[in-house]
Amino acid sequence: MQKVKRLERDKIGLLLETSWEVCNKIGGIYTVLSTKARVLQEKFGDKLVFIGPDVWTEDTPSPYFIERKTLLKQASSRLKFPYGITIRVGRWDIPGSPQVVLVKFEGVYEHLNEIFGQMWENFGVDSMHAYGDYHEGCAFAVATAIVMQALARHLNVKGNNVVAHFNEWTTAMGLLYLKHNMPEAATVFTTHATSIGRSICGNGKPLYDYFTGYNGDQMARELNMEAKHSLEKTAAHNADCFTAVSEVTARECEQLLDIRPQVVTPNGFEPDFVPEEKKYARLRSEGRKTILEIASALKGKKFADDTMIVATSGRNEYRNKGLDLFLDALSDLDKRTPGKSVLALVLVPAWVKEPFESLKDAMAKGGEGALSPDYLTHRLNNEDSDSIACRIRSLECEGRLHGSVDVVYVPCYLDGGDGIVNVSYYDILPAIDITVFASYYEPWGYTPLESVAFGVPTVTTDKSGFGQWILSNFTNSIMDCGVKVIGRTDSNYCEAVAEIGNQLEAYSNSSESEVKTARDAASATAEKADWKYFISAYDEAFKVAEERRDARIK
Repeated sequence: MQKVKRLERDKIGLLLETSWEVCNKIGGIYTVLSTKARVLQEKFGDKLVFIGPDVWTEDTPSPYFIERKTLLKQASSRLKFPYGITIRVGRWDIPGSPQVVLVKFEGVYEHLNEIFGQMWENFGVDSMHAYGDYHEGCAFAVATAIVMQALARHLNVKGNNVVAHFNEWTTAMGLLYLKHNMPEAATVFTTHATSIGRSICGNGKPLYDYFTGYNGDQMARELNMEAKHSLEKTAAHNADCFTAVSEVTARECEQLLDIRPQVVTPNGFEPDFVPEEKKYARLRSEGRKTILEIASALKGKKFADDTMIVATSGRNEYRNKGLDLFLDALSDLDKRTPGKSVLALVLVPAWVKEPFESLKDAMAKGGEGALSPDYLTHRLNNEDSDSIACRIRSLECEGRLHGSVDVVYVPCYLDGGDGIVNVSYYDILPAIDITVFASYYEPWGYTPLESVAFGVPTVTTDKSGFGQWILSNFTNSIMDCGVKVIGRTDSNYCEAVAEIGNQLEAYSNSSESEVKTARDAASATAEKADWKYFISAYDEAFKVAEERRDARIK
């Protein structure tokens, strides 16, 4: 490891944060960063720079990136990089409008074998069994580290005044590369979910009953996850400050990565994402009209205006996200004869081929009869094997969803241009009456937090960081805090199904005043999760990183 003379620490002169999801909306990390940005921008101004992958083209530009070539002292035109790396500089089109650098990294691929060798020699990272997206993540991460180092020089910021924050295993090799080549920079590494923990759950293994018996290295070999696990574990041990997004994930890191995070950094929410009252009322009215029109065209029947709309959303991980539990809970609810008809939405992106033309035609004509399939808005490339579609079909064939509950599966990103709904997720959220996020594996749980931020009560589980936060700070009741947290274990599936069914039935029978109480309670809970309260954990993480960096380089 390169030795450097200890330098006196000043306040942060450049805060660099990188993720695969900067200006690239894929999952929950995008929400973490985009909602956190305004508070960071207020604290650091243009000392804050986000760095993301430039995976866009002229035909498909990023909807979140506004190019500004003069920013960062014209870095995009003045800086030259090895490996054919290029950058674009601009603003991220989110509250706070922080500076952002997008990195083209394709030229790094041909040098990866050499870089992997260096990572083995310097840190013991085992990339021998790499496959899939490992190479892509590492190429981006290394390019990002190179850009960070050059940017600090270009802006005349001393290395010991730089804090570099890396998110998830996809950026981990960048942290190691920067530590070796610019060791005076303080590094922070955040895991939002360990790769091996997610894999254990995704492969149907019981994470919780045998939790203390799992060894991360052993499971990585068994599940063919050696490269990602080795990289993530090494970054966690080498970061000046290692953080996790919840106590749930901190315990997972301690067990599977053999290190306890120095700081827990829970995820907050940006209130600016929630529309004002008049706009909210309009979105709710328009959204409900759209949803009920789609359902009517699919099902060939009229839905009453007071139909209870329940929804789930998020990443397409059938077991981890509790999609299996949600669908079975709807079947349970169907038997109970709730107080009003129920329309359940599964807003989960899948392998979409195209919108169903038959549905578009039926919507244009006002509906003429049930379509086939009557539960799916978009054609899938793998409809016969898609887990959600298969389970809905199975429940319908068994006659377990033909009473008071109807299910509609919308298998695409709601970005406003899907061809059927044509409304963004945040604009459709006000139309929903209650949400369910029945997660088995959920390090934090942004979807239930987003739900309550929009005044929509939610049912979630104690296996999410958000659920644990609710249990630690509120009375566990929809009427008291807008949230009901149910217990999930490896052996209480049927009990969890019944409890969700019970919560949905009770809510379907709520009076208007009770619904208002629940929605107000949800909004009040979300106010306690404002980033202005949670950002202090990041202040602590930056301080820890600088102090440990100082001790490391003295």
